[in-house]
Amino acid sequence: MEGLEVTVLLGLTILVGTLIAPRVRLALPLVLVIFGLLLGFVPPLREVQLPPETVLLLFLPVMLFWESLTTSLRSIRRDFRYILPMSTVLVVASAFAVAGIGVLFGMPWEIALILGAAVAPPDATAVAALGRLLPRRMFMKLKAESLTNDGTALVLYAIAVSLALGGQITPLSVTLDVLISYVGGIAAGVVVAALGYLLLRRTSSTIVINVALLLIPFTAFLVAEMVHASGVLAVVVAGLIVAYVSPRVTTASSRRQADAAWPFGVFLLNGALFVLIGLEVQYVVHEISAAAIGRLVLITLAVWATLLAVRYLFQLLNVPFQRQTGPRPARGARARARAVSTVAGMRGAVSLAIALSVPATITEGGAINGRDEIVFVTAGVILLSLLVQGPLLPAIVRWARFPVDHVEDEEYELAERAISGAALAALDDLASEHGVGQEVLDRVRSEGYQMLEFANARSLAREQALVDAEAEALDEMLGAPDPLSAGTAGPVADPAPVAVGGEPAHRDTEQIPETDATDGTVLQIIAMSTDVDLAQRSPLIRHEEHTRLKLALIDRKREVLLGLRGAGTVDDIVVRRISARLDLEQVRLQGIEEYD
Repeated sequence: MEGLEVTVLLGLTILVGTLIAPRVRLALPLVLVIFGLLLGFVPPLREVQLPPETVLLLFLPVMLFWESLTTSLRSIRRDFRYILPMSTVLVVASAFAVAGIGVLFGMPWEIALILGAAVAPPDATAVAALGRLLPRRMFMKLKAESLTNDGTALVLYAIAVSLALGGQITPLSVTLDVLISYVGGIAAGVVVAALGYLLLRRTSSTIVINVALLLIPFTAFLVAEMVHASGVLAVVVAGLIVAYVSPRVTTASSRRQADAAWPFGVFLLNGALFVLIGLEVQYVVHEISAAAIGRLVLITLAVWATLLAVRYLFQLLNVPFQRQTGPRPARGARARARAVSTVAGMRGAVSLAIALSVPATITEGGAINGRDEIVFVTAGVILLSLLVQGPLLPAIVRWARFPVDHVEDEEYELAERAISGAALAALDDLASEHGVGQEVLDRVRSEGYQMLEFANARSLAREQALVDAEAEALDEMLGAPDPLSAGTAGPVADPAPVAVGGEPAHRDTEQIPETDATDGTVLQIIAMSTDVDLAQRSPLIRHEEHTRLKLALIDRKREVLLGLRGAGTVDDIVVRRISARLDLEQVRLQGIEEYD
């Protein structure tokens, strides 16, 4: 089939799968894989094959860069002692354990090691899609692990392919390969991110900014590959750096456009890969004899079970090396957490990309024996992850009985009140700096107090809801509801304005009456009213002053918010949530950038 026909077919398959998945209550990746299997019954479609390098060079940079942009740097720093061994030692242990299983079933050692490298790393996009049921800290640890373990897997993959091609491998060469891969990948990511920073700080064009952001992951991958380093690690490092500096070198309009475009692009690429899984399975099934399929199914089940067992045992052995922060959890709670982390370590697009990238030939006309087996087993492990681990994860999380994590909500409320209070404290100075009249100043101050009161009321309401829920749970446990608690619930009173600088906050009592357009009131154009004082300030001038002052307040809030992030008071995810709201408000005030 032609490339355009394949593109349209993949797009239609993703569209139909997106429509059907919620109705049949199945995960979208699983539905897309099933569709790929069904499409594989059509012989021309079964022959659809992407060039091996295309999967790594086209799909991975975009997906990994987006996941890096949405990862918490504070979580990585805090749990680095957990993430480092899980993304390096565990990947090596998993790969060699899988290779051992492959050898037991008669696979050549080199081919078995390639298979181990392919299925060893959990996938960041799979964790992001199916792991949001987890507590925030565990979710971020899994996501950070999944982002960084791909580099280790690809180093193992390169070594295994070199062995399969007849290359000579020594301990010294392996050590050099690992050092070059990691050091070179980190260096390439830092250099490309620095160049991107220098470019972005010199432009305010939305299109230029987002085109530069799109080029950063591909450039980082290319530079790393040129020095034989880890392109995946380069993309991840560049993404983490760009995520940190992005609020200072991009605009609100460009961030809103990027936040809409990147998830959509990653969604399409992920969907296309899952459809390709089904097509590849059908292709391999038709290429392998019926007798070999039964053996490959057994290998797939054994590999999948081995990956789960190795992950659980590694976490158990790694406990003495972990630094404990906060109260030490009970032994049963730790065991349940390890079980949840084991089930949440799902394989996905990265494993498929590695398997599909296995070269089809050694030299001209010489095929690598076992490539079809690698693709079949890898696809089977991904299917088991989607079919078993995905549906099982919610039940395992409920069984683990994790305490409800309110840290993100608390940090969000803290940040909202902090930036609102700081903005109100600076309001008079900003009004004087931007030449804003008293009428507009009073209006903006009233709006600011309303926002602050809303943030306070929301925080108190959440705390009261937690108290009520605990009381209700206690009553149910005792079997006798407290009669005094009945009827006491009521609306949360509006809290007093928060003091700024230790002094009671003053607010204007004058309210602007609201006009209901549905009650028949006729609105007059101010210029046509006979009551207008022509000497007063023009409505256009007041509007411009209001816009300038609001934009200055948004800038002040953003600076305070970034200060809270730098101090470690709030998490990067909270900063991203609040920044998105500030960006929307700024775009509403400034308007959408128009292009020629």
